[in-house]
Amino acid sequence: MLSELVPQAGVFALLVNPNSPGTEAMIREMHEAASAKGAQLRVLKASTESEIDAAFAILVQLHIDALVVSNDTFFFSARDRLVTLAGHDAVPTSYFAREFAAAGGLISYGANVAAVYRRLGVYAGKILNGAKPADLPVEQPTTFELVVNLKTAQALGLTIPPSILARADEVIE
Repeated sequence: MLSELVPQAGVFALLVNPNSPGTEAMIREMHEAASAKGAQLRVLKASTESEIDAAFAILVQLHIDALVVSNDTFFFSARDRLVTLAGHDAVPTSYFAREFAAAGGLISYGANVAAVYRRLGVYAGKILNGAKPADLPVEQPTTFELVVNLKTAQALGLTIPPSILARADEVIE
């Protein structure tokens, strides 16, 4: 989706937390996606706020065209810093949760957190009513949302394609 938003982008970066269990799989998948698009992918790693700052310094040095922030609780807790740095460095950035776009990030696509918590409540209710946790199936999120921040797009000099606007669950003006 980010390549659709920034079609001239040839070099993408992926920001990952090296301490997160899904990091290696995410890197593999993103390399495959970048290769399929004929783009280059640079992987930046951060697990502390100072490493986030260092990653953005490298991002600027490498002339990265667009950034994808991987799904990680550490990044969620540092969302204001990530959004601020991406805005300061004028890097089109895709995030994994609507809270990033609401905080000024360009675009987000990810599981609807409210829907996940509702499912969690249903699970808790089943357990409180006597169900054995081991007997309950593992569930994956099924409700995802695309949020686009038009104000940020304008600040970056980007025009959001109608195809993205049509798919957006929320457009922040």
